[in-house]
Parts: sequence; C-alpha cells; structure tokens
Amino acid sequence: MGLFGKILEKLGFGPDVAKAATAPKPGPAPKAGATSKPAQAARGHLQPQGKAGAPASKAPAYMPVVDVVAKLEGLAAKNAQKLNWKTSIVDLLKLLDLDSSSEARKELAIELHAPAASLGDSAALNTWLHKAVLRQLAQNGGNIPKELLD
Repeated sequence: MGLFGKILEKLGFGPDVAKAATAPKPGPAPKAGATSKPAQAARGHLQPQGKAGAPASKAPAYMPVVDVVAKLEGLAAKNAQKLNWKTSIVDLLKLLDLDSSSEARKELAIELHAPAASLGDSAALNTWLHKAVLRQLAQNGGNIPKELLD
C-alpha cells in the first residue's frame, strides 16, 4: 500500500477505500448481469433498478462521509507541537504519524501523479502535494472545506 493509502487508513476511511485508492485502475467493466445481485449487494454495488432491470440513474454509489476535519483537529489538540495541517503537507503527515521526509513526499507525489516539473522544486512540490492530498481525501468521501481545496 502506498503512502496515500496509509493516509486514508489513518483517517478512518477503511482498508477497502485505501486499497481502492492505490490499486491499479481496473480493466474493462464486466458485462451486465455477470455478477449476481447478492454478490453486488455484498460489495455495495446495487443500484436502483428501472424498467427491465436497467439502472434507474447513473448516480454515484453510496460513499460514507469521513469527518477529516474533526479527526485532524482532534489529533492537533492532543499534539504538543503546533502543527498546521491546513497549509503544510509536512505537518499533515507528522500529525498522522507518517513519514514526512523529502523522499516520502516525492514518492507520494509520484503516486498522485504530480507534474514532473514540480518534482525538482521542493516548495512547489509541497504546495501541489498538500492540495492534491486534500482533493483526493474529498473525492474519497472526506469533508474538506472548500477554502482548503482552492
């Protein structure tokens, strides 16, 4: 599991979300009806059915919301250091008790597909990486305030 998967786990997204976020992209989707309804239900993939068993809409599957802000604020309150997770990727990683070294951040940047130009500039990489991690947390069900995503 990559560093982003560890971030997800530490924030309580669960191992399934962490694995899915760092797993290779799947190949073509199986043909309709290839998986039984009980198997789909067990994995949380059942959609409302319209006429003739077709999906009623293309609404996204249920995704539980993780209160990232509350979890990080709680960790920050217990931490003796004054870590500002809202602006610093290093502080965010330290707060989660994860490796915040330059090498670890570069690996995380590669995992999140950072622009190659930013890999040589530590300040630019840190800024990009912080925004990218927050965006990915939001896309995986985290409640990240809009002002932190801009």
